[in-house]
Amino acid sequence: MAGSPESLSGQDVGSFAYLTIKDRTPQILTKVIDTLHRHKNEFFEKHGEEGTEAGKKAISLLSKLRNELQTDKPIVPLVEKFVDTDIWNQYLEYQQSLMKESDGKPRWFHSPWLFVECYMYRRIHEALTQSPPIDDFDVFKELKEQNFFESQESIISLCTYLQELMRTIEELDEDQLKNEFLKFLQISLWGNKCDLSLSGGETSSQKNNLVSSLEDLKPFILVNDMECLWSLLSKKTREKASVRVDIVLDNSGFELITDLVLADFLLSSKLATEIHFYGKRIPWFVSDTTIHDFNWLIEQVKHSNHKWVAKCGVDWENCVKMSRWVYHDHIFWTLPHEYCAMSQVAPDLYAELQKADLILFKGDLNYRKLTGDRKWAFTIPFHQALSGFHPAPLCSIRTLKAEIQVGLQPGQGEELAASEPSWLTTGKYGIFQFDGPL
Repeated sequence: MAGSPESLSGQDVGSFAYLTIKDRTPQILTKVIDTLHRHKNEFFEKHGEEGTEAGKKAISLLSKLRNELQTDKPIVPLVEKFVDTDIWNQYLEYQQSLMKESDGKPRWFHSPWLFVECYMYRRIHEALTQSPPIDDFDVFKELKEQNFFESQESIISLCTYLQELMRTIEELDEDQLKNEFLKFLQISLWGNKCDLSLSGGETSSQKNNLVSSLEDLKPFILVNDMECLWSLLSKKTREKASVRVDIVLDNSGFELITDLVLADFLLSSKLATEIHFYGKRIPWFVSDTTIHDFNWLIEQVKHSNHKWVAKCGVDWENCVKMSRWVYHDHIFWTLPHEYCAMSQVAPDLYAELQKADLILFKGDLNYRKLTGDRKWAFTIPFHQALSGFHPAPLCSIRTLKAEIQVGLQPGQGEELAASEPSWLTTGKYGIFQFDGPL
């Protein structure tokens, strides 16, 4: 975009983008290949010899992909016909058009990091779609489920807290309600620490009681626009009969629990009357939520042997049945485009988001796409970095896991960098960054 800084990319040796492409992405591909190896007996039992051959084919395609990445080969067009294949290949042509003739073709370490990282996950999906009958196998499913099971203690404490609050929620005065609202927002923020693509697919479950840690974590919130969210929703509920909050999801497992607990609270407190969730249509960035993950998690919660957890599951299933919770997926969320292109590339999705009173964008990938994953100065206003994307009032809720952050106070970023060189990428710091009514 004219006037925007250049994209983060693997060209900057030593940068987080460079290290991700060099180390983390091959590590993730190796784990995917290993997962397919471990499931070869299951493929044979389900599909016979055809299943065995399909597993071998997918492994071969993914090994080739890993080699292309590690040797910085040109990015090649997608070949398997899928709903988004043409859009991807057009985007690849667009990336080519941005390059000087002397640069040759877009390559792994020489193209925008956002593009090549999304492209890698799209190629994993292509390797499976080219390998029927195992084409619907989610290579990340086990990792997502493991994250959920390893976070049981935290899930119990969170569901217990919510259910105990439900007994008295009608009696809370405005200040008490606001206090609880701010708590559930913070729970959703710190739930975002559990990201399997950041840990290269290693375990990243939540083991401690998040509710009791919130006060200790407050100093790590670098941009705190929670008050704006309270003002907006408390004003809307006074003005109109129905208030819609949209949540653009990030990770499944424990983070999804924190988002559903927030959604439950918003309805129970009457700060919202309907919640719309947006997930990914294909397995994405290791732990991102798909419709299967969403339904599976509610089912697991419902069948918990802990009474308050099970009560949450029953309530959540009812919310879905009554359409007070609505789940959407759209292919745009797994395209490489930044969100300022949404109104052109996916006008139907943009129009859907325009129906919201507030949109919450969870996590780091959403932030990178909101801001275009560019080398913005720390003090550039969030509204400017959004480059015209504004379907409705929106807020990014993220822990920092990429070298991009805007909207800071003068000197704030430099001060953090001096004391903690890796402050942008460890998930230690968080933000609530709001862009309000125009």
